[in-house]
Amino acid sequence: MNTILLAFDLALFLEKLILIAVIIFASLGIALYTTFAERKVAALLQDRSGPNRVGPFGLFQPFADGLKLLMKEEIIPNTSNKFLFILGPFMAMTAALMTCAVIPWGNQVEMFGRTIQLQIADINIGVLYVFGVVSLGVYGMLIGGWASNNKFSLMAALRGASQAISYELAMGLSLIALLMLTGSLSMKTIVEQQMDSYWNILYQPLGFLIFIICVFAECNRTPFDLPEAENELNFGYHQEYSSMKLGFYLFAEYIHMFIGSAVMSTLYFGGYDVPFLDESTLSSNVAALVGIASLMAKIVFFLFLFMWVRWTIPRFRYDQLMNLGWKSLIPLALFNMLLTGALILAKSGL
Repeated sequence: MNTILLAFDLALFLEKLILIAVIIFASLGIALYTTFAERKVAALLQDRSGPNRVGPFGLFQPFADGLKLLMKEEIIPNTSNKFLFILGPFMAMTAALMTCAVIPWGNQVEMFGRTIQLQIADINIGVLYVFGVVSLGVYGMLIGGWASNNKFSLMAALRGASQAISYELAMGLSLIALLMLTGSLSMKTIVEQQMDSYWNILYQPLGFLIFIICVFAECNRTPFDLPEAENELNFGYHQEYSSMKLGFYLFAEYIHMFIGSAVMSTLYFGGYDVPFLDESTLSSNVAALVGIASLMAKIVFFLFLFMWVRWTIPRFRYDQLMNLGWKSLIPLALFNMLLTGALILAKSGL
């Protein structure tokens, strides 16, 4: 009996290990080509060609950029805290990748006589896990800015930390209203509820609007890229970084964009659900592939929205950034939460 149990645990461990590797490398690959897509979208909006020299249609440009970063000289300032200077970009990259653990990328597939769930960990506090991991990314920014021993880097890190804290409050309050409707913190359960009913965007349009604005701020994307305001802070909190340490910070931003798009798709747009499609008429593997394609299509839409906004809207002033977070989004999120509670009570009383 113990031998059978040990074999089962080993098989489950290997299954999860392979799933982790596939999801992480897929996330890295998608983030790599998101940099290429951003340059192409910017070129489209500005009536340019964009990268088109390296490889057919410029498709090898991300690899050329990565090789350039790898071959650059690795510089660590003499006056910096060397251990923390190295730890900063590592924490930013790790926090960005850890979030993918609780996102349901699809339903399940049948392989090698096993049923494999396309989710690394279906924990019943998945939404809280996402918030906990996202908040760790602030430490990567703060540590990197402080360890550089540069006043501009430190100011940018403090800006980024205060911005993240401010908008995490509004984000959390907007999600409370959603959780009042779903009654669960499990992201898998939230997707399944939307498959049986309507997508949550129909029930929580105001909550989604607040949430997506906060995601822009959490990812430090324009118009919320104050921690990287090069015209004020000489390139921001990673000014002293070079080579792949700088690459980790820049790459973490694109991974945050990808994971943020996946979270929005999961919580508000049905995740891997395909509208008007009865998955029971398909085999489990085909239904899983269709679900993955549906989720990826939603993610691509949000990634394009990130890029579109970046090359369209100018950067806020810092006082405008804080006023929007504390004086507009938080009161709106509280109003949305109270309105949702009142509607739930009114419905239960009928």
